[in-house]
Amino acid sequence: MGHSSVSDSPGGRSWLHTVRRDGTPVYRYRQRPGLPPVSVTRFDTEAAHSRLPPDHRHAHDFFVLVYVEEGMGSFAVDGVERPLRAGEVHAVSPGQIIGVAATELTRGRAWSVAFTPDAVPALRSVSPLVWMHHPLLALFAINAGRGRIAEPDQANWSAWLADLAEELADPGRLGAPEAVAALLTRLLVAAARLAASAPATPDPLVERVFAEIEATFREPVSAADVARTLGYTPGHLTTLLRRRTGRPLLEWIIERRMAEVRRMLRETDLPLDAVAARTGLRDATYLVRRFRDRYGITPQRWRRTQRARP
Repeated sequence: MGHSSVSDSPGGRSWLHTVRRDGTPVYRYRQRPGLPPVSVTRFDTEAAHSRLPPDHRHAHDFFVLVYVEEGMGSFAVDGVERPLRAGEVHAVSPGQIIGVAATELTRGRAWSVAFTPDAVPALRSVSPLVWMHHPLLALFAINAGRGRIAEPDQANWSAWLADLAEELADPGRLGAPEAVAALLTRLLVAAARLAASAPATPDPLVERVFAEIEATFREPVSAADVARTLGYTPGHLTTLLRRRTGRPLLEWIIERRMAEVRRMLRETDLPLDAVAARTGLRDATYLVRRFRDRYGITPQRWRRTQRARP
């Protein structure tokens, strides 16, 4: 929903990264140098989807939070239909397949927030392997996905989102980056409080895979290495993991490595060769290519923009 999800081409904050074997396009967040990786869109659902083909399937590699102010309709997440009602908040995790048909939506207004964890101070150094268990991302958990806002609180949501959009519209203003981080954190706290209080039962297979990735990602291991260690063929384990988490095995390994690369760039002065050696990447040249492909910026420039922030 929102951003690449509400138009027939990617919005200004995302671009097509890859296409899965089943034909599903996956959009990547377009990192803007020096600016927080978060964007807000307020859209009219009827106008936004008027040109979409039936079942406009796609996925993101970033988080999307949607607040429905008015109207009703439906969309699908991983093949499961979700009704859309005024006063609801919906969370879509990276890798989940979204299906939207123009005929299933009626006129209404909604807000969509797209972000990566680097936009939230409390999440910047958190391993992506524990995202689904982090309190701030409770609404994104497998057993959650949506929540209902009490009517007296709905005006607060509209105000928070309007304030966030205003700060993002003038990112050079004094204190704007801090205000953006604070407002996004406030939204995530409010969304998490809408989630079911009972935690999801851990998936034993996912836990085993993530534990193996955490133990080995600093070494030059491959998806095949991880699969063999756990007693699976790479193809079978990739299929199982995509079905249960929305992402294949290799993407989780890369995500973990890139999270550590960003942490080291932000918190240390180590040269790129050392960063590459400590994150399972071949060398500095390979690290630069991987980083630029993923974030649209070189690691050196990304490091400078991080150091330039207050």
